[in-house]
Amino acid sequence: MPEGHTLHRLAREHQARFAGAPVRVFSPQGRFLAGAAAVDGRVLERADAYGKHLLHHYEGGRIVHVHLGLYGKFTELPLPMGEPVGQVRMRMIGAEVGTDLRGPTACEIYDEPQVRALERRLGPDPLRTDADPDRAWRRISKSQSAIGALLMDQAVLAGVGNVYRAEVLFRHGIHPDRPGAKLGREEWDAIWGDLVALMAVGVDAGVMHVVRPEHDRGAPSYAVDRPRTYVYRRAGEPCRVCGTPVLHAVMKGRNLFWCPTCQLA
Repeated sequence: MPEGHTLHRLAREHQARFAGAPVRVFSPQGRFLAGAAAVDGRVLERADAYGKHLLHHYEGGRIVHVHLGLYGKFTELPLPMGEPVGQVRMRMIGAEVGTDLRGPTACEIYDEPQVRALERRLGPDPLRTDADPDRAWRRISKSQSAIGALLMDQAVLAGVGNVYRAEVLFRHGIHPDRPGAKLGREEWDAIWGDLVALMAVGVDAGVMHVVRPEHDRGAPSYAVDRPRTYVYRRAGEPCRVCGTPVLHAVMKGRNLFWCPTCQLA
């Protein structure tokens, strides 16, 4: 599933390509017909993101809310775009470029109260300048749930997914099973600051760079088009720092990776 940096990068791209002018909006697939008609031809005032949610704000107060989920993807195409290929939920056409959305979990019309309700349901987003890390800390510091689960709970922290969860815990030497209440405030501040920096790099680069330069060597990444990771998808391989085999388990239905030597407590 795309993590928060992907949505913020999309928001930045859509802001640059479509905002400030009328946008044609269609639903070739037919599952967003009424929603597309509600914003078709209106000016896109701005595009932004909160956690894993993308928001297109159109004149007149109508907002298109998109959650990509596991399979959603935008495909940008030059004009003229030609006939849609596959199940295109939403097609946007601007003055110079268009984009097709396929396979999202959600693509729907929101109003401002619904956006505010969404933001109240979500924890702070490290990529937003208005984020309040104390909101997350208050929940984490009182919880007996594992920090590895809390970091993935979007009601606690918005935008963090499996890769950032595994890697930030490794970078700070914290075992994913440690209860949130056993995390120190200085440790939380360090985790938050690291997420702010790492996810901002992800927005700029389009991929997640999580390995420090002095460790960015040796065994290749888990995928040819991805930078190296410390532990994510490296079960059984030697830790890049200490050489201990990386461990794997399933936590709350998601794969979890950690080094039992570097992440003792």
